Formats: sequence, C-alpha cells, structure tokens
Amino acid sequence: MTRIAGLASNRGRNLLHIADRTPGGAQLEVVLTNDPDAPALEAAEKRGVPTEVVARDEGETRREHERRVVAALEDYDFDLVCLDGYMRILSDAFLEETPLTLNVHPSLLPSFPGTDAHRQVLDADVKTTGCTVHVVTDATDEDGAVVEDEVDAGPVVTQEPVPVYEGDDEDDLKERVLYEGEFKAYPRAVRWFAEGRLDVDTEAGEVRVEGDGDGQFPARRLETADRAADLRYGENPHQDAALYGDATCEEANVVDAPQLNEGAKGMGYNNYNDADAALNLVKEFDRPAAAVIKHTNPAGCATADSLADAYDRALATDAKSAFGGIVALNRECDEATAEQIIDSFKEVVVAPGYTDDALATLREKDNLRVLDVGDEETFADISETTTEKDLVGGRLVQERDLQAPTRDELEVVTEREPTDDQYESLLFAWQTIKHVKSNAILFADGTETVGVGAGQVSRVDAVEIAKMKAEKDAEGKSAEGAVMASDAFFPFPDAVEAAAEAGIEAVIQPGGSVNDDDVIEAADEHDMAMVFTGSRCFRHD
Repeated sequence: MTRIAGLASNRGRNLLHIADRTPGGAQLEVVLTNDPDAPALEAAEKRGVPTEVVARDEGETRREHERRVVAALEDYDFDLVCLDGYMRILSDAFLEETPLTLNVHPSLLPSFPGTDAHRQVLDADVKTTGCTVHVVTDATDEDGAVVEDEVDAGPVVTQEPVPVYEGDDEDDLKERVLYEGEFKAYPRAVRWFAEGRLDVDTEAGEVRVEGDGDGQFPARRLETADRAADLRYGENPHQDAALYGDATCEEANVVDAPQLNEGAKGMGYNNYNDADAALNLVKEFDRPAAAVIKHTNPAGCATADSLADAYDRALATDAKSAFGGIVALNRECDEATAEQIIDSFKEVVVAPGYTDDALATLREKDNLRVLDVGDEETFADISETTTEKDLVGGRLVQERDLQAPTRDELEVVTEREPTDDQYESLLFAWQTIKHVKSNAILFADGTETVGVGAGQVSRVDAVEIAKMKAEKDAEGKSAEGAVMASDAFFPFPDAVEAAAEAGIEAVIQPGGSVNDDDVIEAADEHDMAMVFTGSRCFRHD
C-alpha cells in the first residue's frame, strides 16, 4: 500500500480529496504544514490523519527549515510526497532526503508558472486553462535563492484542460480548475504511482506511464464537445437539456442533421434519442429499409424492394404503438413513402435526403420534424466504433455492437434445419433485435417484424408480449410460420414452448445456457429449427 506525506500551507483540499478517494489504495499518512493556523490541520485530524507543524523561524535559512521538515517526517512511513498549495520552494535539502515529490500547479505548464497563474491566464485572454501534476525538482541555487526559471519546471506527469468562460475572474478559475482539473489529475497521478505504473527518470527529466497510450480504451480520455443546440427540455419538461456535437464524426448522424421544415417546433431530448436509435437500426440493412421507433424500441422494421413497401410493412407490425413515433429510412424519401408517413401522427422523420415532392408532402404536417442525414453512402461508413453512457460519477465506454453473422456462421442445433427463406428471416431478425432493449424477443416473417417483446425482466414474458403483439396489433401478419430471435440464451424451455404455441417454426439465439440440451429438445419436440449465433446482443440503454 502506498503511503503519502502531504505538505500544505492552507486548506489542502487536494490532499483531503486524495485521502477520501484513496486512488490505487493510497492513503494519506501525515499532513505537514508550515502554518500553525492552516485549515488543513483540523480537516486532517477529523479524518484521523496525523499532523505536523514546522513553521519557519525568523532568520532561518531555506535549507535549515527543510531539514527540520525532514526530521518531523522521520517517524512516518511514506512512499510519496504530495504538495498542495505548500508555499515554499523546495531545495535539495528536502528532495534528496525524501521519496518522489509531486505537485499540482493550476495551469497547463509550461505556460503560466508561479503563484499568480489564474491572473496570467485572464491577462492572456486564453480560452483554455487547466492544471499540471509534475515532479518537483530543485529550483534553488547554492545559496538557497530561488531560480525563477526552474520553478514548476519538473517533468510533467499528467495534465487536465479546463475551459475559460467569458466573464471569469480569478475566483471562478480557481474553483473550476480545482474541481474540474486538479480533483481529476492529482488522484490519477497518485493512482499510477500506487499501481507501479509511473516511471520517473529525474536525470533525463522524463516521465513514462505504463499503459497510458493511444487505443480504443486509453488510460486517460480527454475530449471536448461543442453545444450544438439548446433543447426545449430533457426527458421531462422540468429538466433542462442541451445537445453537444462531435465535429470529427464522419458517419451519418442526427446531431448534424439539418431540420428541413423550419417552422416546426425544435427537437427535444427524447426526439434525438429516438431518432438516433431509429437511424442506427436502418443502417443495418443494404436493401431499402424503414423503422418506426417508440422510446428507442422498434415498433416495427422491414426491408423490401421499395422504400414505400418497407415502410408499409414496418408500420403494419404495430400501427397503434407507432403513433407519435420516429421514422427512419435508409434511402432518399420519395413521395409515395412520404404520403404514407403523414397518414398518421409521427414526431420525426430521418432519411438521407428527400425528393422535392416528398418534402412538400411532409411539410403539410406543421410539426413533423424532418431531418436530413446526408448521402446514403455514408450509412456504410461506420466511423464511430464505441458507444458511451454517462453514469453519476463516471462513464461507461464499450465497443459498438457491429456484429453481423452470416448464414455459414450459424450453428444448427436441432434435427430440423431452417429453409433458405427462414435463414434470411433469422438473419434479419438478429440484426433488428440488436436494437431492442433487453430482455428482448422478436418475431419476424420474411424481412419484416411481426411482434416485438422489449425490455422485460423475464424472457418468457417477452415471448408472451411478442406473441400478443403479433396476434392483436399486427395488420395482415401472423406469428404462424414466423421465426423468433432472442437476444440472449433461453434459461429454460418454457419460452420455446410458448413460441411454438404461437406458431413459430425457427429460432435464432446465442446459446450457452446450462439448459441448452433441454431447450433444444423442446424445439425438436415441436419440430422447430434452431440456430445458435454464439454471441448475444444485449441492449440495456
């Protein structure tokens, strides 16, 4: 376990933050100050951290004082020294007698060193400041006098950028740099040290961090985003919200999509969320495809020889649930499709372009938001390889689920093998169910959905909902002779038996349950074909 000796002259908020967070398991062993009135003393004592006060005596030289500081620390076992607003420039008298010493400076060094960094930042009128965690090196001459060029000049361990806003003063910057910069960067550096990943070559003036390199999941993620739009509200009217954009995204997306009917009300948080889900679904298919989304789940999806037919078959899956939904198309919207879209209430249409006639038709609906995501060729250009979800206190980042199994990659596990038509339908169902919230079940016939059971805590309940939707809400469709997709394995045969009662004849699922044999046996008993993909496609957000 890494133990830290902290030196502070005032509040020591970084040290206390490190004590509370224990990055890498590091613990604050002692807090030493040169000011007997420093607030850090009381705060440390409340946490059970020992304290020491070594004030500089009148006439005492720098090195004499530092030797007394070293002596005060002799009874403590520590591996790292962390400075936090310690208002003394250290010399070799301290640094050569103690372990590695780190400091956090409230600017992006080498710019704006010294004690008035925030004033320097404001005077320079820069738009970005930040903080720097660096190795402390001797900044004095033989007589103990400060060499200004050597202050805050030690090798950099890590930095964190922080924005400067119009109207900021020094107090604004001080607080923002502390909370948004120092509270991130300092624990990060301590964690690297505690994990044995920090290699400091003081002679060469270099710092190397194991694993802190480029890649899909780097040790640090630094990014910025520009506000693209103010939204009417968030998920609910009492929540404020805004949209931020990534200017590097090359893939067709709803963030950059212009709204072609300017008189319509603006997009809201839920509109963007649903439109993104709808667009990502139709990107799965090469043939003309249409999807209708409600609350990020497909109410229906289909591919066909024409876009109008694809939309017709998608809507017919569950026209009741599609009311007020989001429509996504993977081809330029033509007039025939547009006429169908305005036949019932929809919130948003997303497509890679519109014919003049289609646009005129869609504009007949005053508040139908019409988004143009550009050339359909960009649908095949997947530039965003990860997805993210913010958590309270952090962020989840994962690879995007781009799996697209082929027929040859499916494992037939039943006595009956799917027909050619069923293989086509099974693969369509699999690409669609990737976009249904788990636990998810989807019925499909040909390349159109028949019933969707989304977001259930019980998989058999999801089957029953898909079955109910197919029987009651699908227009001109039936589960009889259809196929079923499941986003994860069946833990028991009951879901397969329920599907058989609905008339399902073929199933696609990941496999991997301890009860796979029982599930396969149930499928064989009902003369159903079943294939395994070998991978699941959970979607939880």
